[in-house]
Amino acid sequence: MNSISVFLIICSVTLSVIAQILLKYGMSNPVIQESFRVSLLSGILSVLGSYYVLAGLASYVSSAAIWLGVLARVDVSRAYPFVGLGFIGTMLFAYWFLNEPLTLSKVLGTLLIVAGVLLISK
Repeated sequence: MNSISVFLIICSVTLSVIAQILLKYGMSNPVIQESFRVSLLSGILSVLGSYYVLAGLASYVSSAAIWLGVLARVDVSRAYPFVGLGFIGTMLFAYWFLNEPLTLSKVLGTLLIVAGVLLISK
């Protein structure tokens, strides 16, 4: 696997992590939460008006587009284990940007998932 492929994988995983954070931030907006209590249609319209949710969806689409480029270059069995980095990134970004607690059990659980992904990839 060459450095361009690794760079594209890291970009795809990073955009996926950013998408998670943006979507969570957008969906945590009290206006959106209240609109879903009113009706499903009201909730959907509120979501469609949220810049954070739309940016999160755009990040996901960008991540998927880059991932398609990766799959055109690299065997999926070699590329996919890098997706495990997303668990670490999501946990850290949620801590930094959403003020979610970073507990020992979250850290250990995330590391176990990453270890499992690495074992499967061997």
